[in-house]
Amino acid sequence: MDNTTSYSKIIAGTMTWGSWGKDLSQKDLIALIGHCLNAGISTFDHADIYGGYTNEAVFGKAFAQSGISRFDVQLITKCGIQLDTEVRKNKVVHYNYSKDYIIWSAEESLKNLRTDYLDLFLLHRPSPLMHPGEIAEAIVQLQKEGKIKAFGVSNFTPSQIAMLETAVPVSGNQVEFSLTADGAMYDGTLDDMIANDRMAMAWSPLGSYFREKDKKTKRIKKVLKRLRKKYNVNASQLLLAWILRHPAKVYPVVGTATPQRLTDAINATKIDLELEDWFLLLAASQGHRVP
Repeated sequence: MDNTTSYSKIIAGTMTWGSWGKDLSQKDLIALIGHCLNAGISTFDHADIYGGYTNEAVFGKAFAQSGISRFDVQLITKCGIQLDTEVRKNKVVHYNYSKDYIIWSAEESLKNLRTDYLDLFLLHRPSPLMHPGEIAEAIVQLQKEGKIKAFGVSNFTPSQIAMLETAVPVSGNQVEFSLTADGAMYDGTLDDMIANDRMAMAWSPLGSYFREKDKKTKRIKKVLKRLRKKYNVNASQLLLAWILRHPAKVYPVVGTATPQRLTDAINATKIDLELEDWFLLLAASQGHRVP
């Protein structure tokens, strides 16, 4: 991983800050960015598609007006997914990882975010047609021009990353990982990040706990009720602490626009979750004792 960049342990996911969620005003965006910085969250996760290709520009305008130094924040964004929207009239949802498109997309993100460089630039999802050599040409050019500091992927398997690394180093992988979606621990994804010193990022780190009422979440809720009293924290903080306990040194991407929840998230990094409590939660999620 690029050791010249220091990411905050909690990453602010901006997907719901725009038209796909809260649709915050410029004033509220400026306040929320400032709140993140004051709380200790300095890394912001974007994707070109968020808000139907509008979020980056809205955030960029707010950030430019905030007076916050670019050197005090880290910006992550993603490219590749082609949606059928008002902005882009595609015939079908698809992926584009041609050299020209990757370079164009990075430059569009730079313009929209009103910055000269991206700290981390990700391919959003793997495409069956991606060619490592062509992707490498784009990334090498962007890095030589100082437009991106580091290159990574999102939702890639270890074998897909290995294919890319025949041509270009991959610094990080952003994947789904939570107590209720723990497949990354067993399919080699987190193993790959540990073995190759990649930055591990988890989207939807609270999983389905607050969205679903099923047997799994009921079992977890029962255990969390005891642990909340023991650690004097709330359920979301314990769910984040469970992720943070993993040796892959996962960075949760917390997708909330509520200031208090962002503060709670950064405070979750202070929880020293005991080993047996970690396994109690795992057993509750899986519905059986660890084999």
